[in-house]
Amino acid sequence: MQHIIDRFISYITIDTQSDSSSDATPSTEKQWNLANKLVDELRAIGLSDVTIDDNAYIMATLPSNVGHKVPTIGFISHFDTSPDFSGTNVNPQIIRDYDGKDIVLNKEKNIILSSSYFDDLLQYIGQTLITTDGTTLLGADDKAGIAEIVTAMEYLINNPEIKHGKIRIGFTPDEEIGRGAHKFDVEKFSAEWAYTMDGSQIGELEYENFNAAGAKITIKGKSVHPGYAKGKMVNALLIANKIISDLPKHEVPEETSGREGFFHVHHFDGEIENATVELIIRDHDLKRFEQRKKLVEDIVQKFNNEYDNCIELELKDQYFNMKEKIKPVFHIVETAKKAMEDIGIKPIIKPIRGGTDGSQLSYMGLPCPNIFAGGHNFHGKYEYVPVESMQKAVEVIVRICELTAKQ
Repeated sequence: MQHIIDRFISYITIDTQSDSSSDATPSTEKQWNLANKLVDELRAIGLSDVTIDDNAYIMATLPSNVGHKVPTIGFISHFDTSPDFSGTNVNPQIIRDYDGKDIVLNKEKNIILSSSYFDDLLQYIGQTLITTDGTTLLGADDKAGIAEIVTAMEYLINNPEIKHGKIRIGFTPDEEIGRGAHKFDVEKFSAEWAYTMDGSQIGELEYENFNAAGAKITIKGKSVHPGYAKGKMVNALLIANKIISDLPKHEVPEETSGREGFFHVHHFDGEIENATVELIIRDHDLKRFEQRKKLVEDIVQKFNNEYDNCIELELKDQYFNMKEKIKPVFHIVETAKKAMEDIGIKPIIKPIRGGTDGSQLSYMGLPCPNIFAGGHNFHGKYEYVPVESMQKAVEVIVRICELTAKQ
């Protein structure tokens, strides 16, 4: 247990936040710090063909140890963390033999990880948890996945009696800003299929995700002295507010679950002469997804008609539901499911309410379901990961490799 704890902590204490405002890859220079460390570590444990390209994409190989032909499979995780919450000076706390009570993350600031509010904690009574100190995120998304993949490869190297085919691993930058797969070389990776280790609680197995788009709405107003503004002022802030109010009131993240889609306004800024609204559009169903995009276009056109075409809409697709690419090769999901069952884990097969590198990679020709990495409450100060879940993820990886070699 201590080995994977030490490995995980060595990763999360390196700041790797990505930055959507940057056009570079990786989007932040500091991602190189962990990327270069990982390259050294992969070589040290004995993997071959360890490479890192000019954009910090890392690949490595565990050669087959069987004489018969076996499909080449892969395991993928990302090393950046969310730009939405600080990842600087991560100071993890280790809670051993968790008793089910509230955890004081930061006494001075009265920040509490409460088991009554975050009731998933109660699944892990008696286990070892790694939490934040209440001032940063933890980085289990997705450094837990990286720790699990590296540990699994190390285990297979040290236990050659476990038979497996050729295994490829890949670590990517910038997943948290939607670019993790943009420059991933699928041909170079050369696997028949792969798994992202980027899910949450133990048992999660996902092959469906949102269809996703982003919209940026820019409103140009006219500022006039308010005492003489009648018929002349065009207040961009008020128009932006009207646009937001025209979106379906209850179709928002905080009121939806399962396969229910939503509109999520995540940025609103401006003044009288210029205002910007940014939102994301999500739905598992492609037809409803297209209807959602059309609604945004119709709302913008409605107010353009009223306000003399003062509004610009930039609407871009981001990724699509990987289900359509997984269904023809569904045996790869069944293999992961059996691997979990073989080691005593009940699979939780459900749609992802978000995206993953796997969704883009699936459309790039690399079918790629998503498997749990163990963490909870990603992208914030309440993030935590049970160590036992990380250990089980290692076992799942090893078992998938075994099962693939037997097929």
